[in-house]
Amino acid sequence: MMMNMQGKILIIEDMKELADVVSLYLGKDGFETRIAGSAEDAITVLVEWEPELLILDINLPGMDGFEFLQQFRKTKATPVIIVSARDSDEDLVAGLGIGADEFVTKPFSTKVLVARVRAILRRIRNLEEKTASNTFRFGPFVLDLDACILKREDTGGFRRIPLSAKEFGCLACLIENVGKTLNPETIYKSVWKNNYGDLTAVAVYIQHLRRKIEDDPANPVYIETIHGMGYRFNTERHSA
Repeated sequence: MMMNMQGKILIIEDMKELADVVSLYLGKDGFETRIAGSAEDAITVLVEWEPELLILDINLPGMDGFEFLQQFRKTKATPVIIVSARDSDEDLVAGLGIGADEFVTKPFSTKVLVARVRAILRRIRNLEEKTASNTFRFGPFVLDLDACILKREDTGGFRRIPLSAKEFGCLACLIENVGKTLNPETIYKSVWKNNYGDLTAVAVYIQHLRRKIEDDPANPVYIETIHGMGYRFNTERHSA
């Protein structure tokens, strides 16, 4: 009987025997693994393969684990477990300070390491399930329609993007009609709860939103202007 795949784990470890043992135990537990013998090899692997968790040694040839983690955290929030023979408080504080989720000192029990991997992934998946009921993800953003909160995934987790009530209303209106073109009158009626008013207010708030969610507000990707018709929220070029 085939075991269900539990997740994808990248092991960044220059001691091949240790990496093989960790990979073996993770494989027995249903995880798919890949091994990189250096930070540079890991960067190459990450171009084509997206793991759900990294197990990272600190003492690597070439770029060390700390430097790799600093670079990795600039673009990814994937959980990372540091494993190291260095057990000083300074190393522990440094590792956690630059974005590690756990710090495991060598030598360690492989069974315990696998248990920690399972615990971290379970915690993350449970959180995702709890927040998935009425949320919308686009790119690095998550819009919680119940709590009226917009968050962006950054180094080490999510940060809240402040929205005014009208900004939230416009964004929610577009997202609830994702892929459809809405004219300013429709947006105005939905957000302002009024059939009459200054429709230029819609354009003003759309510009406010673009400054908060677009990489280049002058060339928007998420909130598109459909000339002569209105606005459309687009996610086709962005997957969460």
